[in-house]
Amino acid sequence: MWLGVLHAGPGALIGGLSAGEVHGLKNWHRDEVTVLVPYADAVPTPIEGIAYIRTRRDLARMRARGRDLPTAQLEPAILLFAAAERSDRTAQGVLAACVQQQLTSPELLKDWLGRLPRLRRAPVLRRAIADMVGGAQSLAEMDVKRMCRTYRLAQPDRQVKRRDAGGRLRYTDCEWRLPDGRTLILEIDGGFHMDVEQWEDDLARQRALSSTDRLIVRCTSREVRDEPERVARDLRLLGVPRAA
Repeated sequence: MWLGVLHAGPGALIGGLSAGEVHGLKNWHRDEVTVLVPYADAVPTPIEGIAYIRTRRDLARMRARGRDLPTAQLEPAILLFAAAERSDRTAQGVLAACVQQQLTSPELLKDWLGRLPRLRRAPVLRRAIADMVGGAQSLAEMDVKRMCRTYRLAQPDRQVKRRDAGGRLRYTDCEWRLPDGRTLILEIDGGFHMDVEQWEDDLARQRALSSTDRLIVRCTSREVRDEPERVARDLRLLGVPRAA
């Protein structure tokens, strides 16, 4: 990263997911380092493993304070990355990850979105941030919120604190209070849950959270994204009430 910004000259900043990693973002690593350079400057001669991106935006205003390595603040760095991404889902996912990992807030992202005029994909990013303001802290949870809205199911409580059988504090993804007094918990598994050790941990977690008045069901993030009608149908059959 130091090589990238020093080679680019004054005014250059670490940006994109590289800046996200500097600020603590996990599980979004890319081997290629992103460096933002002022548009007025010539593109630096290529260096393998470094992507130079020219921008007309005010890099001095974006620079993070208190860091020796010239780095963009998390919010503009991630928003510019999301705007340039080809996939809407990746763009929304990285915003959700930053909020879920408590590196920023929907309010700060919304503020920076307004300070970056003519940003590509701004309506998509604005909707994603609005969903996060409503409490959805991961992309899968945002998909659940949209599913409930589309199929007229009651919105769940999210990230509910629970003590498992061993006294350990856990957070459930989504919960509904059923008409018979029981609680239905929906746990959403991402791709990393296919790892054998993670899968076994999830099974142990489910056992420890289960009780006579608590029903736990699982689905994958892909199902919520691509087959929401099936998930909604199953939830309705299990007793999840319709939206008011």
